[in-house]
Amino acid sequence: MTSAQRQQRFAVILAFGLVYFFWGSTYLAIDIAVEHIPPALMCGIRFTIAGVFMLAFCQLRGRKVRYDAHRLAQMAIVGVLLLMGGNLTLSYAETHIASGLAALIVAVVPLWFLVLDSLLLGNHHISPRGKFGLGLGIAGLVVLLWPDLATASSFGKLQLWASLSLLGGSFSWALGSVLAKKWKSPEVDPFSATAWQMIFAGMANLVASFAMRDLPRVVWTGRGIGAVIYLVVCGSWIGYTAYIWLLGHAPTSKVSTYAYVNPVVAVFLGWLVLHERVDGYILAGSAVVVASVILVTSAEVSGKNAVEKISAVETVAD
Repeated sequence: MTSAQRQQRFAVILAFGLVYFFWGSTYLAIDIAVEHIPPALMCGIRFTIAGVFMLAFCQLRGRKVRYDAHRLAQMAIVGVLLLMGGNLTLSYAETHIASGLAALIVAVVPLWFLVLDSLLLGNHHISPRGKFGLGLGIAGLVVLLWPDLATASSFGKLQLWASLSLLGGSFSWALGSVLAKKWKSPEVDPFSATAWQMIFAGMANLVASFAMRDLPRVVWTGRGIGAVIYLVVCGSWIGYTAYIWLLGHAPTSKVSTYAYVNPVVAVFLGWLVLHERVDGYILAGSAVVVASVILVTSAEVSGKNAVEKISAVETVAD
């Protein structure tokens, strides 16, 4: 192995580590951030700052940052679906349920992705392995949610509704991902496009925040501000940059492993830092969900002209 090959291998390993850890740790950071900062305001601040600085960086590096109204509208739709429909829902849910449980429920994104990809991108047929993975994922969710399904208390029902809302948020994330794939163009720079998506999503979240009168309810603490800064730097910048780089230097089937590594990281950090409950239902449900995601992300989907592997990696940063 030459020196260049060793450096390349080290860079790939480092990038995987950054995506695995930082994207997995964002669930913990969100949980801490929404303790005193309303979710819509937190998301608005996070994505507006991340998007503006990322767009400025693209401009300084000479990347294309100006697009026509039609392209910007597409970026706005994708950004709102991903970072408002998906991320804002997650942030609200984490005000009621543990970050580790939230991460495990969000892990069903590849299941939504497979179904939407076959429906919206056309002429795909889900293999028996993929269908089995879909069914297994549903079973895993039932195991995860069983304590809340079985409880009669109002608090348990609130947790249940928060958990179920994540299924809608996961659907929104998957829909935005599929549309981003459908509208992908060689004329669009992926980094500046993501910056625009963050900016549009940040503005939409801020509008929602002002409509819900979040400002009087916010309590600025060093802990909360630090969590938001962490989400901007480590989640939106470092994690996403490593992810985009990996897509160009590693097989997508390997990059897609973030979908089932991140929940494991989130559960561990939630237990270690916030002392979140990890019981038999969590362990059993997480094993089933992770197994289903592995099956789905590796399932072959037959198309009109070829057979391609559909994975959950066609997504934008967490």
